[in-house]
Amino acid sequence: MLATVTSTAPQASDLSHLLRKHPDRAQSFDLSVGTAHVFYPEVSDERCTVALLLEVDAIGLVRDKRFRGSDDGSLARYVNDRPYASSSMVAVALGQVFRTAMGGKSETLPELAAAPLPLEITVAALPARGSDRAGLVTRLFAPLGWRVTETPIPLDPAFPQWGDSPYVDLVLTGEVRLSEALRHLYVLLPVLDDSKHYWVSDDEVGKLLRAGEGWLPDHPERDLITRRYLAHQRSLVNDAADRLDATARLLDTADEGAGSGETPLDETASRPRPLAPQRAEAVLQALSDVGAHTVADVGCGEGALLTRLAADPAITSLIGTDVSARVLAKAERRLNLREASDRQRDRIRLVQSSVTYTDDRLAGLDAIVLMEVIEHVDPERLPALEASVFATAAPGSVVVTTPNGDYNALFESLPAGAFRHPDHRFEWSRAEFAAWASGVAERTGYVVEYRTVGDVDPALGSPTQLALFRKIAR
Repeated sequence: MLATVTSTAPQASDLSHLLRKHPDRAQSFDLSVGTAHVFYPEVSDERCTVALLLEVDAIGLVRDKRFRGSDDGSLARYVNDRPYASSSMVAVALGQVFRTAMGGKSETLPELAAAPLPLEITVAALPARGSDRAGLVTRLFAPLGWRVTETPIPLDPAFPQWGDSPYVDLVLTGEVRLSEALRHLYVLLPVLDDSKHYWVSDDEVGKLLRAGEGWLPDHPERDLITRRYLAHQRSLVNDAADRLDATARLLDTADEGAGSGETPLDETASRPRPLAPQRAEAVLQALSDVGAHTVADVGCGEGALLTRLAADPAITSLIGTDVSARVLAKAERRLNLREASDRQRDRIRLVQSSVTYTDDRLAGLDAIVLMEVIEHVDPERLPALEASVFATAAPGSVVVTTPNGDYNALFESLPAGAFRHPDHRFEWSRAEFAAWASGVAERTGYVVEYRTVGDVDPALGSPTQLALFRKIAR
């Protein structure tokens, strides 16, 4: 399974910065479907190509409880095209290996990440299944601005009379944002395969809508894409269709308002975006930036962040902790763990624990998240938190978010000196948060980076402040 992306933009080698993969060395990534290898066949300022080669663990897929298909011991479970065809597993690899680039963000080259680039994409042995497969590849990609070249692969070159196989070698060329190009592949490769190797659950609708944002609602093959991506599960397809229709109506209303000079009637367009999803997205981005695969959400509450973390296939092990057994029970229901597969239950654990007490179950993780937790801890107990999380558990990274007390002056309904929540023990200013975080980092062997979450006021900063701690290698 081989896919390549080539840029011919000025300073084409900047493609490596957008992908966050070094061009001078080959890299390998262990995934749920096998091993992905990333390397650069050519790197220059005129032309830069990155290649993704996926080696599928075919036997491992059969043994995986998420593997879709009958368990009747049929030979087809072992003899199939999964190790050779660019199927839904390539989409999984793209989503995990190039997750940051797919999100469209770049700290070093933000303008380049937001701009269309002259790209050429190749995908080898791409399946185009189904009775409606004639011209299907072109029907899916051409409306997105791609020039499509699909070369049918014969069943056997020695016997041309046998005709063509249901596979093509695909070349796409066009000027498209890199993030959009990756999202096109992420959605449409499973659509062309018309088969997913893993169980399709409710969170697949959210994945589809996120990856299809900006192009799927108006795609002429939207219904076919939705049906195939969601494995023809009627309830999920109907849910996706309703949400896509709502999005399309909103866009139509906005376009009509813009064309007539009137304000769109949809009142939600003028409302500020809720802070909670922005906070969760900032945490997910931080975890992506440090490449975390094993994560604990300490003080997880009823599981709002856990549900987002559980939907991320890059996270292979997830722990949620809280002092309250009652809220952990709610988190279990929210995650639907009782109905989950054995593999999913092994992947996600909920444990009763306190952030101020040492817990060996949290040792050795890639990252620990304290999202809106520290402000609930009495100040005199913060050294215990520091000892349990930073000194004893000592993960590779720690993500901490907390309210920015400076920003409270902008909340008109908040009395002077009051906190945003009655259970908060403090709400630090930016200077106070930085003083605590830098002290913790110095004492426990971390470096710390500060980020904003939410709309930034020039004088008072953002409503939420985030600190990303990275362990210093010894």
